[in-house]
Amino acid sequence: MASTSVTRGSNFLVSVFLLIYQFGTPVLTLVATPEEPLDVADNKLSCEFSVEDVSLVVNEEKNVSLFISGTLEDEVTLIFQRKLHKILELPPNITLQPGIINETHAITLLAFDAGHAALVVNITQPNMTDFKDDYVLVSVSHTKDLDTLSDVVGWIYFVAWSVSFYPQTYSNWRRRSVIGLHFDFLALNTLGFFMYSIFNICLFWAPLIKQQYFHRHPYGVMPVQLNDVIFAVHAFFACVIQVVQCLMYERGDQQVSKIAKGIFGGIVYVSVVMFILKLAYVIMWLDFLYFVSYVKLFITLIKYIPQAYYNYRRKSTSGWSIGNILLDFTGGTLSIMQMFILAYNYNDWSSIFGDPTKFGLGLFSVVFDVFFMIQHYCLYRGNDGYCRDLNSPITHSSSLTESVSSVDYGATGVSH
Repeated sequence: MASTSVTRGSNFLVSVFLLIYQFGTPVLTLVATPEEPLDVADNKLSCEFSVEDVSLVVNEEKNVSLFISGTLEDEVTLIFQRKLHKILELPPNITLQPGIINETHAITLLAFDAGHAALVVNITQPNMTDFKDDYVLVSVSHTKDLDTLSDVVGWIYFVAWSVSFYPQTYSNWRRRSVIGLHFDFLALNTLGFFMYSIFNICLFWAPLIKQQYFHRHPYGVMPVQLNDVIFAVHAFFACVIQVVQCLMYERGDQQVSKIAKGIFGGIVYVSVVMFILKLAYVIMWLDFLYFVSYVKLFITLIKYIPQAYYNYRRKSTSGWSIGNILLDFTGGTLSIMQMFILAYNYNDWSSIFGDPTKFGLGLFSVVFDVFFMIQHYCLYRGNDGYCRDLNSPITHSSSLTESVSSVDYGATGVSH
């Protein structure tokens, strides 16, 4: 399951999804209105804010500093304007007198509604300005208490998802057997978290990719945080440990299905094509990473199917750790809860209903977790082995859901 940031605005997956999240933000623009055309060579302004982001509560106000430097031959009036969401009071105009400019102005941010905005510096004559850090991201919440609750919920589901890999690993080690764990599920899960790790690492650490992201989303917030990177890498290596266990422990004649191998081959083929397109400058690195994230989303949609059907054929969940499912369900449920808390606190319902992919994937995973719990606690409760239909001989199959031909193997020991 995709990890999410435990900071505000983060959530899973999706975060992953994050990746495809579109940031729309209000803008405050500076407009210069000289009466005569200015000599560009002698008129150059540089503006920079003292901070990059500000958090406010409704009806709260804070001051930020705006540093202005340069040279003017004529008087210039800077006019603040508001675009998109109207959540801030308009600051008063700033008039700059001719001469050498080296001024610091206190800009008061007064929030009257919850939401997200950006205080941006712009000017009608681009050649008159040299903007560097020319905007401030503003987040306005209804209450700080909900922010605190969101952070607590975020850390709980982060821990739950991180720990969720270990019950299955422990069960495999204790039984010295991986019978009951479907190889297609493990293979797809490993590939998915490998792709997710690539996406998070590159977007978090690569300066070039960061530059491309903010060029495409100039007032956006980086969707990947350090804990996203840690979770993805940790999940990938946890899956690798289980793969090693499959090579060491009793596995019968289980194998990865031909369909799963075909999916692997298709992903590799398309990845190579996308990489060649990048080398040919047809797409940017950011587009290649978006493709990588789509692979993760696709895998999340299909990875549970082989294991669910395998349990059905065996009429048992023996060898399939219910601890993994309980922790995954906890993480997924709290992740969705955090999405609703943030949506209400920041009047940002589009983050849920405007991006159905991210919300849908989280809900899809929770639904499968519920199905697994029904299998374990209701349908196949107490079935430690497999009740085989003797009229249906077991043969090797290429099906994604029937690839484990050793279905008449029961797991040794108590099911987990």
